[in-house]
Amino acid sequence: MRFVILTGVSGAGKSTALKMMEDMGYYCVDNLPIPLVERFIELSDSASTELQKVAVGIDIRNGQNLDEMRDVLIRLQAEGRKCEILFLDADDPVLVKRYKETRRSHPLANGERVDKGIEKERRRLHFLRESADYIIDTSHLLTRELKMELEKIFVNYMDYKNLYATVLSFGFKYGIPADCDLVFDVRFLPNPFYVEGLRYKSGNDAEIQEYVLQFREAHDFLDKLEDMIRFLIPHYITEGKSQLVIGIGCTGGKHRSVTLANQLYQRLTTDIEPAGYPAPNYELKIEHRDIEKDALRN
Repeated sequence: MRFVILTGVSGAGKSTALKMMEDMGYYCVDNLPIPLVERFIELSDSASTELQKVAVGIDIRNGQNLDEMRDVLIRLQAEGRKCEILFLDADDPVLVKRYKETRRSHPLANGERVDKGIEKERRRLHFLRESADYIIDTSHLLTRELKMELEKIFVNYMDYKNLYATVLSFGFKYGIPADCDLVFDVRFLPNPFYVEGLRYKSGNDAEIQEYVLQFREAHDFLDKLEDMIRFLIPHYITEGKSQLVIGIGCTGGKHRSVTLANQLYQRLTTDIEPAGYPAPNYELKIEHRDIEKDALRN
């Protein structure tokens, strides 16, 4: 039997996820009292039932009993019972916005602002987040995208990537992307924009790549940046971070930043890991936000 505990912060989409898992063939129970969890698992796992997939929603609505869940997890592990924990999370501003849109009050707010309730809830749920097998950040996920993530884990049994990292090139003249976690400025390199015949090309073109990468400083920068990113990613995963945006910017986001973002992406997707760094469980993609902004033509 596959037994899943679905938990997370209020407003992150637990009810929606539980309905999706029900559509995936899971027998779902929401807000089961903590004292009944172990008994429910025993009954579900008994020979007299035909249940193969079970999901139980556990959250802050259990009140003070929630603290007992820590001991329940320890006992289940000691008994050798496999229990997977899915934790749904979202950024605080997103949660506040969702509460304001639905005009609901946070269960722990007690007449205070919503953000105060969220802060209390995060403290109470911290041990579940730390124990989670899967953490999904729904801050920027559409409903269909959440369903796709759940299907990867619970239908297709794919290896779940605990961190989704994006290498993003951009132009400072258009502003730093709001969702960037790390920002690197490559305007210290000579600008191909001022070289005859290169202005109208981009960092996806061989001529621009050759120009930018002819400078030793570009390779030194990439070496140091790759080393730092490989160092950081496993630690981000350990701390439960689920999304990482690495921004590389130049003036217009068309030449230098695109070239170096492509180079970093290629380095990070290589199968050869540098000595001393384990291969972390993450998925990497690349985006060029401003590559078409200027729309310059000959």
